Amino acid sequence: MGAYLDHAATTPVRAEVIEAMLPFFSDSFANPSGAHSAARRARRALDGAREELAGLLGCEPWEVVFTSGGTEADNLAVQGAVSGRPGPVLVSAVEHRAVLAPAQLVGAQLVGVRPDGVVEPEALAAALDACSARGAAPTLVSVMLVNSEVGVVQPVPELLGVVRERAPEALFHTDAVQAFTWLDVAALTAGCDLVSLSGHKIQGPKGIGVLVVRERAARVLEPVLRGGGQERELRAGTQNVAGAVAMAVAARLAAAERDEVVARVAELRDRLADGLAESTGALEPAPRRLRVAGSCHLRFPGVVGEELLLLADAAGVAASTGSACASGAREPSHVLLAMGWDRRSAREAVRFSLGPTTTAGEVDLALEVVTGAVARLRRSA
Repeated sequence: MGAYLDHAATTPVRAEVIEAMLPFFSDSFANPSGAHSAARRARRALDGAREELAGLLGCEPWEVVFTSGGTEADNLAVQGAVSGRPGPVLVSAVEHRAVLAPAQLVGAQLVGVRPDGVVEPEALAAALDACSARGAAPTLVSVMLVNSEVGVVQPVPELLGVVRERAPEALFHTDAVQAFTWLDVAALTAGCDLVSLSGHKIQGPKGIGVLVVRERAARVLEPVLRGGGQERELRAGTQNVAGAVAMAVAARLAAAERDEVVARVAELRDRLADGLAESTGALEPAPRRLRVAGSCHLRFPGVVGEELLLLADAAGVAASTGSACASGAREPSHVLLAMGWDRRSAREAVRFSLGPTTTAGEVDLALEVVTGAVARLRRSA
């Protein structure tokens, strides 16, 4: 059977979600922008999904903009916010590439993090004050809610307060793609101008996401995809009705089960992390109290993470590293480098990420397989 411990990459789609999608591939397949009765049925389903997600995200239905996923939502937030609006853009140094890449196109300034991966409000305040000292009013600040690699939760409400005080005209965006399963996103992002989410991180399908665009942002946001007038003219293209319905169902179930899932998965995560620390000397990059329950990011001193993953995969354990492809070469994680790790240490990291479907049996298998693989690699070093 194996052990799937890569839920931060994607999650298995729930049976209830698949069932909810199926009618929109067959009987209710119509384009929701049409004028006939079949189109109106699709439109009602789309509007229903929008209303349900709005209730779960603490926003108005018209503030929910459907996208093709988290990457598009992040790109729309960053590119759309700065288009035609000169001024500095500030993003944390540990953002997902979906934020960093478009931000770098406009010369964004990176805000550093502590060694535990947290953006300190004081550091953001200093960066904003430096902009003001230059006579430049910031256009956008973007700090993710949960880091996609090490699982650290950022103090978004405090950071938002700093922005409102120091740069009241700046829009505040948070990438909450990794957060919804574990945290009350509605409470933690209340007041944020732009919030990104993705369906396939919460046991929904790939190919659907949401950007919450509150009124303050809607007045200035420019579309990235142009064409029709869908999604309040912020995202052209025929809507993915099946995906929207599926994401709403997945979000509803995730929210209803959150307390139980967090408690159960945290216990499994602790068992995995404690067991590997004891058997291999694995180290954790940040205190567990700062991370979501599903995050088990570890460093195995003296072991190359990619080599460990190959052995683990051959024995039925799926996980990942924080490395990314850059210019044809495997580069150390920008997240770990921003946290102050050297390049060798960063290559010794592995991300085990648990989810609602993770079982005790999977953790037991991972403990056995990874312990053996680490010992084998160290003997051959």
